[in-house]
Amino acid sequence: MKDLPRRKANRLDGFDYSTNGAYFITICTVNKKCIFWKNPITIKINDDIVLTEYGLIADKAINNISSHYENIKVDNYVIMPNHIHILLRIENNNINSGTSRSPSPTNKALPRYVSALKRFINRDIGYNIFQRSYHDRIIRNEQEYLEIWEYIKNNPINWQNDSLFADK
Repeated sequence: MKDLPRRKANRLDGFDYSTNGAYFITICTVNKKCIFWKNPITIKINDDIVLTEYGLIADKAINNISSHYENIKVDNYVIMPNHIHILLRIENNNINSGTSRSPSPTNKALPRYVSALKRFINRDIGYNIFQRSYHDRIIRNEQEYLEIWEYIKNNPINWQNDSLFADK
């Protein structure tokens, strides 16, 4: 039997992903299929984005996630035709409170959040729409935070130049 290639680890080795701080997350749909916007190809700079039913489900899940993870705050996000960008913060102020609504203070806080978000969206849609993994970036300073905020804000305007743009 032929050995399968080893997957590259996506998380930063040795980093504690329950650490207070800001993170930039990108989650893509399976095969980067454009399912979140009604008009992914024809949108122009001044057009309004119209979310599909799947896009609306994703929007609702992102806005409701704090009710499940009180130590995670979504600062900014954008739903693109085939991916979602989220700028979030982990605030472990009540780590020892014993509350069952917060994930345990382990290295898994961020991956648990992303997994839960994908699971809530997939449950409401009825099947898996996301790629197995996701991209994360640990935000190291205020300048980087502000640049990512602007990137998220301007991402729809730049959709046709986006590396994830698919004109299918």
